[in-house]
Amino acid sequence: MLKPRPCIEAVIPYSSPILSRDGLCLDLNENAMGCSPRVLDRLRNLTAEEIARYPRREDGECLVANFLRVAPDQVLLTNGMDDALALIFSAYLGPDDELIFADPTFVMYPMLGQACGASIVRLQSDSDLRLPVASFLQTISPRTRLIVIANPNNPTGLPASRADLLRIVEAAPHAAVLIDEAYYDFLGETLMNELSRHPNLFVARTFSKAYGLAGLRLGVLIGAPEQIGFIRRFCPPFNVNAAALACLEAALEDQDFIRDYIEHTRRSCRAIESVCRELGLHFWPSSANFVLVRIGEKLKAFVAAMHSRGIVVRDMSSNPGCEACARITAATDDQMDKILQAIRDSILEVRTSGVGY
Repeated sequence: MLKPRPCIEAVIPYSSPILSRDGLCLDLNENAMGCSPRVLDRLRNLTAEEIARYPRREDGECLVANFLRVAPDQVLLTNGMDDALALIFSAYLGPDDELIFADPTFVMYPMLGQACGASIVRLQSDSDLRLPVASFLQTISPRTRLIVIANPNNPTGLPASRADLLRIVEAAPHAAVLIDEAYYDFLGETLMNELSRHPNLFVARTFSKAYGLAGLRLGVLIGAPEQIGFIRRFCPPFNVNAAALACLEAALEDQDFIRDYIEHTRRSCRAIESVCRELGLHFWPSSANFVLVRIGEKLKAFVAAMHSRGIVVRDMSSNPGCEACARITAATDDQMDKILQAIRDSILEVRTSGVGY
């Protein structure tokens, strides 16, 4: 009987978390404003020839390199952030190599490490869920080949300091250190300007969040030219689709749209945090486009109550450290009154119903 490699058999799959597209979806950290109108205009004007031809990813890489003020040979465009992660994991991890990350964090990290046959070293954050820097420094070993840190972190929204991140990068010169900056636009702090000093450092970004291009699938991996060159050797040349590449310039040009969305997001997150204080719910102050809230033993009833009011939020209880927690994505100003009232009503419902898990 045909079987895959044992490490693939052992993988716990990360299936699509989409449970429903009915109502207001605040479960996947998508852009509640959609994408820039300029992107829509460009999509409407795609020609049959553009769709029929294989796209030139290199043209898009030059655009992104110019925007980020790095050299084009430091940039690799990918089919979303997931593709960037798969490429860097495949490039640096093999059987018995160590992958280090800290829980709670993005759930794809352990799955991709397992698929490479690597030894998964999971560090647990303290109760405040902040990056356990001392644990990283104590755990790094000669077998460590890849360290992954999301900054700001998903699902907590918490940032790590620049100094702490650099301590980890410098403690493991023999390992690739990936800073996953999917939510960079909301924090505004990056290690991008450290790439020239640290050849083991990589930064990954996505156009799915602030730019609202999740459906087009566009990510970017940035690193030292030599290291990006190694990854480029086995990256398919047409991994990014023509529609995403055609819209890239319009997306980058409309920074007014990005700034407007970030302002909406910050107001939305502060409003969610305020209603949590009002209701006595613990939350983590967010530097991303979502808020993690500890609902308690009535979590599943709360998620169901929100859904019954037309709002989908994410149950994060399977993520270590996030037991009894929900993650709520930021929304637009005109949606917030409905969302805040739904949170109040849902909490009141589950607190008085006697319904638990």
